Amino acid sequence: MSSSLDAHLGSECGSDPIGRQVADTIRQLCAASIKLRNTIISGGVEARSGGGDTNAGGDVQKPLDIVADQMFLDAAKASAIAVYGSEEQDAAVMIDPAAPLALAIDPLDGSSNIDTNVSIGTIFSLLPVGEEHRSDPTSALLQPGNRQLAAGFFIYGPQLLLVLSVGKGTRVFLFSPSFGGFVEHIGSVAIPEETSEFATNAANYRHWDPQIRSYIDDCLAGEEGPRERNFNMRWIASMVADCYRIFVRGGIFLYLGDGRKGYTEGRLRLVYEANPVAFCVEQAGGAATDGSSRILDIVPRDLHARTPLVFGSKHEVDRVARYVADPSALTDRSPLFGKRSLFRT
Repeated sequence: MSSSLDAHLGSECGSDPIGRQVADTIRQLCAASIKLRNTIISGGVEARSGGGDTNAGGDVQKPLDIVADQMFLDAAKASAIAVYGSEEQDAAVMIDPAAPLALAIDPLDGSSNIDTNVSIGTIFSLLPVGEEHRSDPTSALLQPGNRQLAAGFFIYGPQLLLVLSVGKGTRVFLFSPSFGGFVEHIGSVAIPEETSEFATNAANYRHWDPQIRSYIDDCLAGEEGPRERNFNMRWIASMVADCYRIFVRGGIFLYLGDGRKGYTEGRLRLVYEANPVAFCVEQAGGAATDGSSRILDIVPRDLHARTPLVFGSKHEVDRVARYVADPSALTDRSPLFGKRSLFRT
C-alpha cells in the first residue's frame, strides 16, 4: 500500500518546531484544496468563469479565483503563518506577525481555462520569517527562492494531485476519496536530463528575441537540422499541467519576455509561481532560469514582480542559456540553419 502524505510529512519535516509547523501548514493547504476541488466538480456558480475585477497583476478575476483565495487565506489563518501573499490580493495580508512562516500563493493558476475543462491548479511557497522580518513581515515574502522551506502545487484535473518538495526531493501525492486523504503516487520524481519535447506559445514567435527564435528554429529543423533529432511541441497554457507533464516524462517549458507591451520582463510572478515551481524542479534534478540566471537566486523587487521562466530537463535549460548568452558560440549550428527560420520566408 502506498504511504500517506501524513506519514511523509512526519518523517521528512522533522520533529523541530519549524518542521512541525511546515507540516501542519501543508495539511491545512491540502484540506483547502479538497474543498476547492469539490467546488470545481460541483459546477456551482462559484466554478463558472464569468468576469470580475482586475487583480494586482492586471488579470481579470473569475468568481472561482476569489473563492479559492478565501479558502487558502482561511487555511493560512489556521496555520503558523505570519503573512499571506497572494496573486489575488493587492498587498500582503498580515495574520500573526509573531508566527514563523510566510505563505506565497497563486490560489488558482490557469483559471482562464475553467470553461474548457482543462486542468488548473494552486501553486504555493513556504518561507521562514526571521527576526529581521519582524518589523515588516511582508519582507519575508521577498526572500530569494533558495530560502524556501517547502513548495508545491495542486492539480485539479481527472485526479487531484499534489506535487510537493520539502527540500528532500520532489514527490507526487494523489487524493484518494476512499482513503480520505493524499497517498504517495510517485515516490521520487526524476526529470530526465535530455529531452526532445518543448512547451511554449509559438503564436508569439514574432515577438521573441532572435536568440529564442534561433533555439526554436533549431528544434523544429528536426533530424536535418543542427540538433539532429526530431522535437515535439506541447502547450496546454495551464502551467501546472505543462509542469506536471515535464515531471512525468521530461521536457522544457519556455515563457520568456518578448516585445509586446507589458511582456518585456515576462508574465509569470516570481514569488508565487516561478519560485515554487523552480524549487520543485531543482529537487527533481531539473533546472530553472530566467533564460540565463538561476530563478532561485533572484531577489524579488516586490510581491507581484514578474520574471521570464525556463524550466525542465537540465541539459536543455542549459542550452537555452547558451543561446541567450551568445548564439554564435554554438559550434553545432550549421551555416544552413544559422539564419533559416521555419516560420519566416
